[in-house]
Amino acid sequence: MDSEFLTFRTLYDSPMIGVRDYVCRDTSCQKSAEEHTDTNSITLLRHGAFSKHFGKLQATADVNQAMFFSKDTVYQVSHPVDHSDRGTSFTVAPSILTDIVRELDPSIDEHPDAPFPFLTGPCEPEVFWRHRDFVRRLENADEQPLEPLWADVTGLQLMADVLEAAYVRHGMKRKRRETTTADHAERAEAVKAYLSAHMSEAVTLEDVAASVNASPFNFSRIFLQQTGLPVHRYLTLLRLRASLELIATPRADLTSIALDLGFSSHSHFTDVFRREFGETPSDFRKKADGRSIDKMSKDLIA
Repeated sequence: MDSEFLTFRTLYDSPMIGVRDYVCRDTSCQKSAEEHTDTNSITLLRHGAFSKHFGKLQATADVNQAMFFSKDTVYQVSHPVDHSDRGTSFTVAPSILTDIVRELDPSIDEHPDAPFPFLTGPCEPEVFWRHRDFVRRLENADEQPLEPLWADVTGLQLMADVLEAAYVRHGMKRKRRETTTADHAERAEAVKAYLSAHMSEAVTLEDVAASVNASPFNFSRIFLQQTGLPVHRYLTLLRLRASLELIATPRADLTSIALDLGFSSHSHFTDVFRREFGETPSDFRKKADGRSIDKMSKDLIA
């Protein structure tokens, strides 16, 4: 397809996952010239539809169906209706993509460069809305500080769920190889200790996973299973709950508290605090008036 019809915009890029918004303005129903992809990627649509052609084989992506692009494939594109389409292209680091697929098909280690044995898969209703919310948050990064730990965990889990739905739809999911429950619990406890020790730092998914000698995706899955919380959520609650005692100290500077607890700024701290507790740190301090921290904390969750 001519580049004048197709534009990409990077929403997020890390060593683990790349996320790009794309807009295709081609309204022709004719097949495009041959196109080539040099990486494995997954596309989720937010508007419109397009078809991908391999000779006589055709697959269509729309808001109900994800499209998988395999590395080094040549194809043509057409549009079933004469209007544009828009969506999101996700590229996961090869080693992490292999880890995700291994949970669904252990034979991936025999063909790590070919993780997609299908062209399309379902975009379940929950995934559709999570995808839209994820993109909206990335697009608003200038207004609301973006935490890489949240973006990596959220993006990778979204891709894992899209892949699992595709493997299930095509009847290809195999029983994964489990490690022991004791090992999972031990790793989760080690991560809790790591987060407590590094709470004031810009914690990354890569660093936390390395601390327990696990891949980022496997670590994220284990931690969620063991604690019931994504790692970024667990860290946020650590920071916020630690802030309550500090805020109750009258002369403590709120900006210093925010930075000491790992928030990027006073405003970032205030936004997160308000979303969690329904009021700002300043409001919380004003309401203290000699009450115990236990009483104030109970008021927050009443």
